[in-house]
Amino acid sequence: MISPPPLKKGDKIAIAAPARKITYDELAYGINVIENAGFEVMFEEDLFDTFNQFAGDDEHRTELMQKYLNDSSVKAILFARGGYGSVRIVDQLDFSELKKNPKWLAGYSDMTVFLNHVNRCCDIETLHAPMPFGFKDNTPESIQSFFSALRGKAETIGWQAHPLNRGGNATGQLVGGNLSVLYSLLGSPTFPKTEGSILFIEDLDEYLYHIDRMMMGLKRAGKLHNLSGMVVGGMTDMRDNAVPFGKTAEEIVWDAVRNYDFPVAFGCPVGHISDNRTLVMGQEMRLEIAKTTVTLFQ
Repeated sequence: MISPPPLKKGDKIAIAAPARKITYDELAYGINVIENAGFEVMFEEDLFDTFNQFAGDDEHRTELMQKYLNDSSVKAILFARGGYGSVRIVDQLDFSELKKNPKWLAGYSDMTVFLNHVNRCCDIETLHAPMPFGFKDNTPESIQSFFSALRGKAETIGWQAHPLNRGGNATGQLVGGNLSVLYSLLGSPTFPKTEGSILFIEDLDEYLYHIDRMMMGLKRAGKLHNLSGMVVGGMTDMRDNAVPFGKTAEEIVWDAVRNYDFPVAFGCPVGHISDNRTLVMGQEMRLEIAKTTVTLFQ
């Protein structure tokens, strides 16, 4: 898989909003962070258009995204925020110029659509990374990890072991992202190749039975059978019904994979959490799950 060129001081980063709408005030702090890191920020005034909950209608969002994909002076496209809407426009985009001149696409949550599409259909690595909308709430370590990855120096991530972990070592391409979005991609060309891969998942604000439904969907579709390993990030602000489901999100994930033999690590500091470290999606990685610690070598 192709790794886009590392960014250097003064390089141009375009901010795109292919999903939920955003205002300049919500973006101002993030712009300042990027500029202070030594990069030039590019965005269009109509980035802040609105169409119901979206940042403009589908045609508008497609046009802006296409402009950045085609612009060779743009060295990275950073998504402003998540929400919903990326899947509505991904098939209208032409990625031929990106294949000729690879650049980093960075974001997470709903941007799981683009991260996986570019991995699978363009054979180009992407960054599962914090987005400007949330920079104010991110830890300094997570912001640093993002800029380190952009500069071609992705950091090794280590964290404490979780009681549900299944120990061992694994190597493979890192694929995945937001579980809800992945589930919506099943059966499409955008869904990642899971065989021999390390699957990463995280999610936010879902009912526990939805987590179970999605894990069962991945399992029945054969997407969990031949993994090299699995990494579970933040399962944040999960909800339950009046009649409790009876398990945590982590326990639901474990139940879906307990009969396999690949290593599984919970508690990775990535996802809808303040300490949201950056992952290079599509990159060959090594996962080591020991008794007290977990390490993901990027």
